[in-house]
Amino acid sequence: MVDSMAEPSGHDDTDSGAEGENVLEENVTAGSLTHAGGDGIVNPATATQGMLTMLENLHGVVFSDDEDGEELEGDYEEDEDDDEDVDAAEDDEDEDDLDSQEAGTRSSGRGCTHYSRGCKLFSPCCGQAFWCRFCHDAHMDQGRDAHKLDRHAVREVVCGDCDLRQPVSQQCIGEGCNNVFGRYFCGICNFFDDDLGKQPYHCDGCGICRVGGRENFFHCEICACCYAVELHNNHRCIQDSMHQNCPICQEDLFTSTAECRVLRCGHTMHRDCLRLLMEQQLWPAASSRCPLCYVSIGDSSADWAQLDREIALNPMPEEYRGHKTTTLCHDCHHTGDTDLHFLGLKCANPQCGGYNTRQV
Repeated sequence: MVDSMAEPSGHDDTDSGAEGENVLEENVTAGSLTHAGGDGIVNPATATQGMLTMLENLHGVVFSDDEDGEELEGDYEEDEDDDEDVDAAEDDEDEDDLDSQEAGTRSSGRGCTHYSRGCKLFSPCCGQAFWCRFCHDAHMDQGRDAHKLDRHAVREVVCGDCDLRQPVSQQCIGEGCNNVFGRYFCGICNFFDDDLGKQPYHCDGCGICRVGGRENFFHCEICACCYAVELHNNHRCIQDSMHQNCPICQEDLFTSTAECRVLRCGHTMHRDCLRLLMEQQLWPAASSRCPLCYVSIGDSSADWAQLDREIALNPMPEEYRGHKTTTLCHDCHHTGDTDLHFLGLKCANPQCGGYNTRQV
């Protein structure tokens, strides 16, 4: 098992699939966590930044691309939050471009801000046509009739050139039109996209379209998601691990367009949520644990060595010296008696020796 994290693949008009640089950095250790050495005092800010640097080097499967080709993770399609981030980053654009984005269409006139395509999806739930399910969901998210579009329930599309309503297909059947709705077309997901640079593909296991290239990912039947090929036989499986909410923001991970990480314990969460979690913790040993099972995210040997030095420099008061307490280690799951110390309780397993423990 490699002590590293990777990303599950993202999805397009389907919900899972990987995209982008799906590179798994192996053997990333806590040596990245640089501590100040003066007088054996830990510098929390430096240590936390070291862990964040380590996270930036841990790549895996990406979920979806934004309109500028920047890779995101999660659903192949982008959600409204992603669009808001893009808009916020482009405040200096001219007003015409911003007006076209707010109207839900690309400045090129083909498709919407989410996808370049030549047809609209006719929604069977409300009888209206929208460029994509995100446009539909944004328009229908208010009031008593608020609902989301089931992409698989779509049976008709409306041509963007001749406005002919017709059965789902890749090309308009209107006389003399011949408008190609998308260079990539999936008849299962009713998904169209002109951008082949995303390397979209349909995953039967996920039931949706993914991005990143079929050859770069495999479908894990236990985790029920597409992972980078570097993780094949090299990750800890958890049943339906991606069909859960992010433990930090509670957004559904399987359909999320935000980049995700698979921790070495097998649990998953958004990359940005993981960064936020670690940035808010002053003590790196506490912040570098999975919030669900408390297993260390990476190799924390540098943290444990620092704590050994701290404890050696700060003996317990006389009345507490020699006192023992029973601990459970979250990393090796060993239970045993160890010396009581206010800075940390060392795992009683000599092959572990970590401080990711709790009293039992």
